[in-house]
Amino acid sequence: MQTDLWSDRGAAYFGIRHHGPGSARRLVEALDALRPTAVLIEGPSDLTPLLPMLASEAMVPPVALLAYPADDPGAASFWPFAVFSPEYQAARWAVAAGVPVRFIDLPVAWRHAPAEPGEADAGAEPDEASAGDEAVPDAAVDEAERDPIGLLARAAGYEDGESFWRDVIEENPEPGEIFEAVADAMTALRGDGPPPDRFEARREAHMRLEIASAVKASDGPVAVVCGAWHVPALRTRHAARDDRALLKGAPRRRIAATWAPWTSPRLAVASGYGAGVVAPGWCRHLWESPRGEIATRWLARTAWALRSAGHLVSTASLIEAERLAVALSALRGKPQPGFEELREATVACLMGGQTALWSTIADPLLVGTEVGSIPDDVPLAPLLDDLARQQKTARLKPEALDRELSLDLRSESGLFRSTLLHRLDALGVGWGEPQDPGRSRGTFRERWVLRWEPEHAVALVENLVYGPTIEKAAAGRLAAQMGEAHDLGRLAELVFQAMTAQLPDASARGIALIGERAGVTGDGLEMLTALPPLADVVRYGKARATATDQLAALFDKIAVQAALALGYAVRNLDAEAAAAMRAAVEAADGAVRLLGSDALADWNAALATVSASAAASRLVAGLATRLLYESEAMSSEDAVAHVARMLSPGTPIADAAAYFAGFFEGAGQRLLFDADLRACVDGWLTALEAEAFTAHLPLFRRVFGRLDRTERRRLMAVLFGTGGPGLRGLRPATDAETRWPAHLAMLTALLKKGAPDGR
Repeated sequence: MQTDLWSDRGAAYFGIRHHGPGSARRLVEALDALRPTAVLIEGPSDLTPLLPMLASEAMVPPVALLAYPADDPGAASFWPFAVFSPEYQAARWAVAAGVPVRFIDLPVAWRHAPAEPGEADAGAEPDEASAGDEAVPDAAVDEAERDPIGLLARAAGYEDGESFWRDVIEENPEPGEIFEAVADAMTALRGDGPPPDRFEARREAHMRLEIASAVKASDGPVAVVCGAWHVPALRTRHAARDDRALLKGAPRRRIAATWAPWTSPRLAVASGYGAGVVAPGWCRHLWESPRGEIATRWLARTAWALRSAGHLVSTASLIEAERLAVALSALRGKPQPGFEELREATVACLMGGQTALWSTIADPLLVGTEVGSIPDDVPLAPLLDDLARQQKTARLKPEALDRELSLDLRSESGLFRSTLLHRLDALGVGWGEPQDPGRSRGTFRERWVLRWEPEHAVALVENLVYGPTIEKAAAGRLAAQMGEAHDLGRLAELVFQAMTAQLPDASARGIALIGERAGVTGDGLEMLTALPPLADVVRYGKARATATDQLAALFDKIAVQAALALGYAVRNLDAEAAAAMRAAVEAADGAVRLLGSDALADWNAALATVSASAAASRLVAGLATRLLYESEAMSSEDAVAHVARMLSPGTPIADAAAYFAGFFEGAGQRLLFDADLRACVDGWLTALEAEAFTAHLPLFRRVFGRLDRTERRRLMAVLFGTGGPGLRGLRPATDAETRWPAHLAMLTALLKKGAPDGR
């Protein structure tokens, strides 16, 4: 260990990059060499009792230390730790070595004190994020202070700060020399910049006092692990009385704290955490891979991701990609390939130069899907505290028995209760089960059945990754689900869920994603399935005086796109695909007509095209004809002509049966009121040969089974009179009936039995 790391106070300073795997590796090496008698880590000093928990076998990163004012959980702050975080490795080293470990930064209460004039927001520190807003730090905060090593990396021509650390800093074989070089670089950066604001000055004053106290109490070296930016200020001599003067008037506020499970996506910058890790997956890879195998293992992971997505990747292409990455690093004067070289080699050799293909696997590779876990003996989670307060406000007692609850959303208490239950539902906490949710959409009434189960508390703790309050956690979870959803229908359902839970930010995010997705999709079925939930969102917004103009316009746009794609989407479908398309078209038709969409004319034109198309699925063509007929966009005469043509003797029996099912399934009551249509169907059924009739009995039973008991009785009366299967003068018996009277007997039995459940 180099002696120039030491101050005359007996402390060794290790300036690290927060969440930097290279920093973590070199830090562990340095601690092994130094063997300190105490380890001090940058972090809230009043949370030190929770720090040793990091070494628990049940603590699986990523996790976050969570602290919040006891009277205001919404103002919580998180301190995330990944397995590659230097602070995490330092805490584990200290516990394993049996030496004291503690935090030395300002207590949490300072972060919730009113800001003084000219003082920066206390939540802008790079290793912390406010759970209240999780906003990216203010642009005015100096980039060098937020990520000084990243700034040095970009100045040296590196896109990735970790590759810079590995190439430029880790190449030095002595850990002591590495951290001394980092300290010198930070001293130069700070010398050219403005002095710290009052809050940062207080932080560094507090750390200096804590370091001095620890050195005085220790009989050996003390290791100080802090952000590299702070090292020059902590090593510089300051009078203790001046530091204490800065800390006068310390705020007094009761703080609650706990550990919370975290996720890799929440570590990433893209999640909104301003001091996050740009690529947690890459950082974890650097931490876990042996030094000489980083490129090889990364390309193997890339190949696995591509193959999992259905793409072919040969071993020869992987070898060529690694050679190209090595060549690129040599051309750029780098000792080994970094992330940017590996990415460029991957696109060139494994993806044929298609950068769009890289974007499909980038998130799984660079961000990852890891979810942390915490020990069972952690303190009570803030979500449970928040729920208890809201249950008291709503006057809803958690009970183990079913309890019915009827809500009027026009009352303040009814809306509050509904919002709470919907937010819990968005978190996967099924305390309340909605009854007839489809009927209540667009109305002011809701019915629920409440039943509290012990596992609901567990589910709330698991949702701490999304926020410290019910509202923020529900919004965070829905936003995460929206980011993972690639189907318009699913996105629309999530937007509806966000609106019912009164989460405007999540709703706005979902609407924006729907617009983006609608602009690039050409999948007709996807667009069709999106229309019903979108219609529900528009209806719900109108019923609650919510501005839905943007969403209504988006609905019209998707409806027009779906209409244009419909004629091609219904061709060459197998039985399963045809059934799915039929259900989607019927539901979309209901949505378009329910809203009185401006796209109605385009929609009717698309249905007419499908109805007349010889290439369209017969099942869907039958439905299209019936939808036009029911909406009076097609006259009864034209509808009968269409049906007669499709049920004519020249049409194959299978096609005719599919058309029959498409037209009548769910709408068999049309046979009651349209004599010409009834005669057309009657003639086709009685003209079928016995074998064909028997083969299609399940289809006939399904169609007629959709009629209720009264409708079946009325149809029998129209067909056979009131006394049985005889025709009773309605029409003379046909040759087919005379040839095979069982037709009538079997049809009568179908109408009597109805649906498969015997209704």
